[in-house]
Amino acid sequence: MSCCAGLLGIDRAVILGAVIAGGKSTRFGSDKALATLHGRTLIDQVIETLAPQCAEMIVVGREHPGLPGVPDQPAPGLGPLAGIAAALLEAQARGYSAVLTVPCDAFDLPGDLTGRLFPYPAYVESLPVVGLWPAYAAADALAILESEEKHSIKGFAARISARAVQLPRAPANINTAADLERVERHGI
Repeated sequence: MSCCAGLLGIDRAVILGAVIAGGKSTRFGSDKALATLHGRTLIDQVIETLAPQCAEMIVVGREHPGLPGVPDQPAPGLGPLAGIAAALLEAQARGYSAVLTVPCDAFDLPGDLTGRLFPYPAYVESLPVVGLWPAYAAADALAILESEEKHSIKGFAARISARAVQLPRAPANINTAADLERVERHGI
């Protein structure tokens, strides 16, 4: 059990960690998952933060050395909700009850993120891709993705009655090279 999550009643053994990394990085101009911040890639920093909070880790939407890669579902190019859907389906297949999702471009996530999002379903209000979701919600995510509805994570969250959580400090979401430079120079 992670220290903080265990105190709040959740066992990390039931959680699959998923780094959502299938985006095209259009605003960034190059592959932002592999961009470096403080000498390390963004994706590796996210993995390092999530790994102690989960039983197992996957990367959704790309391959990454040392971790299983899972394609977006039902297809690539449908946005981060397709990454969450893929992670939920993978959690079901592997026997996990919950999935902790984080985008590859989030920085400065708390080490007790799982505990802060418990009880689930819950997501970070300022960055809804960061969430602790029940594996059984895969059908809800797929229903949105296969409909004419906007592929909104907040719409998905509302559909499964997830609660919004405010963190003491909002994590940085690095979408552009200027965002990366700002965080590198000044912190968040």
